Amino acid sequence: MRCVADIMTRDIFPLKSNQTLNVVRLLMRTVHVRHVPILDDGKQFVGLLSHRDLLAYSISKLADINPLEQSELDRHIPIKDVMRTEIATTTAATDLKEALTSMLENKFGCLPVIDDKHHLVGIITDEDVIRLAIKLLGKEENPQLVSIET
Repeated sequence: MRCVADIMTRDIFPLKSNQTLNVVRLLMRTVHVRHVPILDDGKQFVGLLSHRDLLAYSISKLADINPLEQSELDRHIPIKDVMRTEIATTTAATDLKEALTSMLENKFGCLPVIDDKHHLVGIITDEDVIRLAIKLLGKEENPQLVSIET
């Protein structure tokens, strides 16, 4: 494994910037993701909304707001109003060590993977890194599984 493409997640669930926060919450609950890439109408990557960001825009349970009320509020907040737009990205061809070092040094939970036209082609998350670590530890325990690719 030498480049981001070797471990990135290709099954991504991007949303459009004109959709609302209730759609983000539903997506996160349904497919169990913590990072949602945001695209413009031209399908170019324009931002990111993480689970942590969504929590920051939620009314606290301490305010005694029930989930239906929160959902109603979320229906009126467009993603473009709360998404982060200053997002570091990477490419599928980027050296994996370089991408992982950037994630570690900057405390990124993910790096969206884009092509030369700024279209989203994948995402590399801390979960992908953990899968890689487990795979490498398995090869360490079973040296006959070690291949030239590692």
